[in-house]
Amino acid sequence: MRRRYPKHPLLGVGALIFKRSGRRGPILLVERGHEPLKGYWSLPGGLVEPGERLEEAVRREIREETGLHVQPVKLFEVFERIMRDARGRAEYHYVLADYVCKVLGGTLRAGDDVSRAVWARRSELGRYRLTEGTREVIERAFAG
Repeated sequence: MRRRYPKHPLLGVGALIFKRSGRRGPILLVERGHEPLKGYWSLPGGLVEPGERLEEAVRREIREETGLHVQPVKLFEVFERIMRDARGRAEYHYVLADYVCKVLGGTLRAGDDVSRAVWARRSELGRYRLTEGTREVIERAFAG
């Protein structure tokens, strides 16, 4: 699957995972280990595979990236991430469905496409170089 200069937008999923229920505890962030945006922090997630339902993709991606087993609770929001090159062409274009999830088990570890995984408190978000739009999504989730 061609990610750079795709022929059409790519469908992805992300997870808003709070350490404690009620969206008051720390939230899970991962540091991207590969381009695009290597070294930036974001919500865990990735692309949906053909034939895979969105909630299945969330469970698989979170298990691969963090070692955690999660249950998607609800679809939180859908948004687009378009990254343009110097000439204004869409170099990357993703449509992302973010789910609020609860942890069912597993042990937190960095895996697959991430170099680190951390539980970050709301007051600590400014310490992380977050991908565009990530902080806003997290703030809306904390407020919700």
